[in-house]
Amino acid sequence: MKTPLMLFVIAVAAVADQVTKALALSLLSAGMPFSILPGFNLTLSFNEGASFGMLSGVMSGKPLVMAGLTGVLTLGLAVVAFRSRHPLERAGFALIVGGSLGNIIDRVRQGAVTDFLDFYWRDWHWPTFNLADIAIFLGAMCIIATAVPLRSRKGSADGQT
Repeated sequence: MKTPLMLFVIAVAAVADQVTKALALSLLSAGMPFSILPGFNLTLSFNEGASFGMLSGVMSGKPLVMAGLTGVLTLGLAVVAFRSRHPLERAGFALIVGGSLGNIIDRVRQGAVTDFLDFYWRDWHWPTFNLADIAIFLGAMCIIATAVPLRSRKGSADGQT
């Protein structure tokens, strides 16, 4: 993946995240689920912590600290992305960087990350998330896919047939 394409993936992930969050903020009321399908609601919520609300108690009221920490990690991942030579790995890092930027924008702009995708089973709800989180997850899957060695269909991993 060439650098301009990688920058495009970063921008699309961040912009798509911000557009969907703007729609959620304008169309949904906090804590009021809007049913889409059995097992899936749109439910507006705000996360001051890290992924899945971890550290929300520690980071409550400290959005710039959280944005700064996330920013440092994102910058490090961007450097790795630009140094990587494997196209799928570069795409994975680009998705992670773009998703992370989307969440950093929320922290700086409003003090918390906007979440609205709510999957559940009966009374159990997966932590609410957003498009940035999907980009980060897909990016991680791309990176993992490049790390898993594939065996040849004709022979074993050591080259013997």
